[in-house]
Amino acid sequence: MQHRFKRRIAILLSMLTFLVLGTWVPQKSSFTEQFSSPRTSSFAYKVNSLHTAANILQITSPTLKTRAAVIKPTGEYRAFWFAFYDYDDFRKHHKNNASSFTSYFANVVKNGKKLGMNTIIVHVRPFGDAMYKSSYFPWSANISGRQGKSPGYDPLKIMVEEAHRQNMRIEAWINPYRVTKSSTNYKKLAKSNPARKWHSQKGKRRNVLSYGGQLYYNPAKAEVRKLIVNGVKEIVMNYDVDGIHMDDYFYPSFSASNVSKAFDAPEYKKSKERKQGKSISSFRRTQVNLLVKQIHAAVKAINPDVTFGISPAGSPSDLSSNYQHYVDYRTWLRSSSYIDYICPQIYWGFKHSYAKFDTYTGKWVSAARNSRVKLYIGIAVYKAGHNVGSNSRERKEWRSDTNVLKKQIAYGRKRKVDGFAFFDYSDLVSRTSSKAVKKMRKELKKKN
Repeated sequence: MQHRFKRRIAILLSMLTFLVLGTWVPQKSSFTEQFSSPRTSSFAYKVNSLHTAANILQITSPTLKTRAAVIKPTGEYRAFWFAFYDYDDFRKHHKNNASSFTSYFANVVKNGKKLGMNTIIVHVRPFGDAMYKSSYFPWSANISGRQGKSPGYDPLKIMVEEAHRQNMRIEAWINPYRVTKSSTNYKKLAKSNPARKWHSQKGKRRNVLSYGGQLYYNPAKAEVRKLIVNGVKEIVMNYDVDGIHMDDYFYPSFSASNVSKAFDAPEYKKSKERKQGKSISSFRRTQVNLLVKQIHAAVKAINPDVTFGISPAGSPSDLSSNYQHYVDYRTWLRSSSYIDYICPQIYWGFKHSYAKFDTYTGKWVSAARNSRVKLYIGIAVYKAGHNVGSNSRERKEWRSDTNVLKKQIAYGRKRKVDGFAFFDYSDLVSRTSSKAVKKMRKELKKKN
């Protein structure tokens, strides 16, 4: 402890010397890259340096923003997703201003707590954009109506404050690679969008790829990884979020005919992996692993108590496929350098033709055995009350069995998983799923 305190004192003295003399240059450390933006002025850098020193020493100054304590997960994790289209729903039915959004989101959290939830996962970067004032990404169209247009307030600031006011954890949810959902027209992107800027520069056009009617950031580009990591850093530094969350959007799907030609295949052909005789599948898994590991390191360097978790697709075999995802979940589970939790989306019923809920939950329990990584299960509330499924038996299960969500929770607890996440908020409060959700609530409240 004495050694750690002396080191903090030394860092503070170095920073204060820099502020006075302007000659201090920090050694490469966990906080060095936080202020590397070319937009940061010399004065701002000095102020941020002092701010960092205060955080290192854990001292509070009335003139410096200090981060509130992280709400750590305790007991069973019970989260619900608040997706990009929930912002759209807000705009359609309410005035889009700070006061209205504050009241609306306070009610979202209140509803979640009534259902027994302790964490909300809010979408802050669905399409290479932001639900907050970002130094890297444009404002999201889902909150303002047009990408790049400010809504006139900071939604993430409000969401963090409201969640914590009601003693609920909040995690910021990003989709790292997805730029668009159903368009490849760069002109539809905000002029400030880095994807549009890169496309206009001949030497950087391959930072963004067009595939399957959508635009993606190129996972094989170091400059892309830096952008994504910087976007995470600014969230953790500027907002009191309790976690960073990523979901299942990694690489798109390929076919046998294009898997070695499409997307980032040109980067693979020039890569050291190919020279070493490794497959393109191995190369792609490496690209995802690099990003995940860098995000984890960046988050922990700023605040070790902030969690970083991923919610991939629910089928382990799909994740291990040579044609899609390229999610190396086994490596993640064997290490403490990638993620704090994994939350596979087991969005099938017990009556599914082959991907039965209990079977796939068992696969994940086995995969996570002896791992330090927490295992949560993603549950498809959006299917409850609907006529959906792989066969008539599963369709009947989702449509008519109001115990389906309750039974999935009970089975997860039987297998001793660490918690659950429920997709999505709009379905938790919808009339269609209300009977199943009511029974789900009773099941959740059986355990504190």
